[in-house]
Amino acid sequence: MQQLIGQAKAAGEAVMPAYTHLQRAEPVLVAHWLLAYVEMLLRDAGRLEDCVERLSFCPLGSGAVAGATLALDRTIAARELGLRGPTANSMDATSDRDFVLEYLQVLTQIALHASRFAEEITLFATAEFGFVDLPEAFSTGSSAMPQKKNPDLTELVRGKVGRIHGAAESVTILLKGLPLAYNKDMQETQEPVFAATAEAHKMLYVLAAFTRVLQFRTERMRAACETGFLNAMAAATYLVHKGVPFRKAHEKIGNAVRYCLEKGCELGDLSLEELREFGPEFDTDFFAAVTLEATLDCHDLMGGTARHRVGAAVMSTEQLVQAIVDRYGSVSPEQPEAAHVGA
Repeated sequence: MQQLIGQAKAAGEAVMPAYTHLQRAEPVLVAHWLLAYVEMLLRDAGRLEDCVERLSFCPLGSGAVAGATLALDRTIAARELGLRGPTANSMDATSDRDFVLEYLQVLTQIALHASRFAEEITLFATAEFGFVDLPEAFSTGSSAMPQKKNPDLTELVRGKVGRIHGAAESVTILLKGLPLAYNKDMQETQEPVFAATAEAHKMLYVLAAFTRVLQFRTERMRAACETGFLNAMAAATYLVHKGVPFRKAHEKIGNAVRYCLEKGCELGDLSLEELREFGPEFDTDFFAAVTLEATLDCHDLMGGTARHRVGAAVMSTEQLVQAIVDRYGSVSPEQPEAAHVGA
């Protein structure tokens, strides 16, 4: 999260196309796109904290199945271990592995979100997109084609979802249909926990280091925003502000786009006379309303990609991440010896 925010701050007001259905849709700030992944990871951090709250009960004193035969004060052990209290039912305590499964499911979501980021970077690094330069230290050449630089790191991150989700799936199958209370099958739940934890640690550590040195081709990204009618939504919004119902505004701009395709130009290249063929509402202020900057800024609401909104979002998101760092600490990708912490 820290590295994504660092890249967002460095990107400033650099723009890129946003996609729906893998088709160019509207321009957004690069920072806005980066912050989308921070939001995913913030939810994941919240899930981990939530998971900790649920597993913060002490089973000591549950005995083999029915509870200890001595009149123990079970609150003492719970308190000394920093837990919220003792478990409420001895049979549940000896047979419960929900905490294992929930934790592994959270790791799966973290890996899933990392994989989505890795997939987009993999796409953006292709010649067809050309939006990013892959860091040399995280890439390899082809064994046959000298010109290639392959996205090894991002492909490996994509693959980690299978490993980590596989751990959650194996525990799910292991627990399915087990009768109460303890069964030796549960011994098999431990190895997936440690294996998935190690994989998640390594994946996040290396992905953070990769993100820190990632370079964006901002000029190419901007050029991709300036063609292909990515300002069509802003153009329709212009008509809405002139009193045209959105349904009709959509139709008018759609007809104008069709005309531009036949003519081989963009909406901003049409003359006022040509625009008025599609409706009398068009005026000279239309051209200012469909510039790249205006197209960004027409999304001026909380969560939108208007420039000042994204600037504020970078600051507020950084504060949220810093609060997590203050609670738990941080591992710097510049400190390789710290990669194994917790593994």
